[in-house]
Amino acid sequence: MNTILRKQFLAHVGQTSPSPMLVEVARAEGSFFYTPEGKRYYDLVAGVSVSNVGHCNPAVVKAVQEQAARYMHVMVYGELVETPQVEYAAKVASLLSGGLSSLYFVNSGAEAVEGALKLAKRYTGRTELVSMRRAYHGSTHGSMSMMGAPEGEEWKGAFRPLLPDVQAIEFNDFGELERITRRTACVLAEPVQGEAGVRPPVPGYLEALRRRCDEVGALLVFDEIQTGMGRTGALFAMLKYGVTPDIVCLAKAFGGGMPLGAFASRPEIMQTLQENPVLGHITTFGGHPVCCAAGLAALNYLLDNKVVEGVEAKGTLYAQLLGNHPAVREIRRSGLLLAVELGEPQKLYRIMELFKQAGILSDWFLFCDTAFRISPPLTISEEEIRGSAALILKCLDELG
Repeated sequence: MNTILRKQFLAHVGQTSPSPMLVEVARAEGSFFYTPEGKRYYDLVAGVSVSNVGHCNPAVVKAVQEQAARYMHVMVYGELVETPQVEYAAKVASLLSGGLSSLYFVNSGAEAVEGALKLAKRYTGRTELVSMRRAYHGSTHGSMSMMGAPEGEEWKGAFRPLLPDVQAIEFNDFGELERITRRTACVLAEPVQGEAGVRPPVPGYLEALRRRCDEVGALLVFDEIQTGMGRTGALFAMLKYGVTPDIVCLAKAFGGGMPLGAFASRPEIMQTLQENPVLGHITTFGGHPVCCAAGLAALNYLLDNKVVEGVEAKGTLYAQLLGNHPAVREIRRSGLLLAVELGEPQKLYRIMELFKQAGILSDWFLFCDTAFRISPPLTISEEEIRGSAALILKCLDELG
């Protein structure tokens, strides 16, 4: 690695931890990225489910280049009619269920969550917010407030006070649904819990959650920031599990590799942001035209090439190839979002080092330090799955 560049990285780029991976990226293509020395890494993280159509997808690159040549930022979001925003919003609205036909574009997943929380409070006139334990929704003050306690306290404690009137219930616990009451503005839930270590809903849970929200007049908000855009084997997890929320938050793969998020709802809910007060929720760069052009190109690529239809088989293949190794305790999965459970934190830390040496990029989960993540681009080929699985198995052998 370029030592000068490394020093500048550590000195001038704000760090998130004392131990960054420090692998320099020279280029990326498809399911791989490469260092300046030419070492190839299997990307089994995909930017945490961002690069669903692969790195440097030609259709996305072309859309970015063409839109950048037309116009980039012109005016704050919501004032001018910009073709990429309108076309992308209309396309996504046609694919969402339950009349979620109004999109509000933002820059990121955390911003989508922030907007959804404000919208729920504005629409219902209520203040209580309910989240799930072991949930992660972002690092801004509002989204961090919804990080399910007590596991999230390690992150939240240093930044209190956060939002008041927030409580966390246990995901997949039917009995705790009674804690959702007529004081509740909304319940924020991931249809599949990601940072908890890939925890899908048990049969009937999301349906029961939907019914309880309806009973008390609370809005149901789905965080599909990781699960959206095909990750679970359906374009949206709400379609896979057959439950429609009142608001859905989208980001990560939503921008096709560019920074973009949105929250979507029914028009009668979304329109409450227009008045009392006017400009109650605004953004400068939300729905940036280049980002929207990239997102639309990525979505069209998924649809035109029937990429999502192959996701379940690819996830199954990974589970079959890795599931019988004696070091693997369990594989939890929804589509191509997998948690490979090793059972011990020290084994996880060791396997991360072995992966780095072998040319594999993986990751762990914020609230599960005993499993590693597999969430490659959805375009990964069967040959690439088998090749990466063979390297993983070698690393597991070394782990002992």
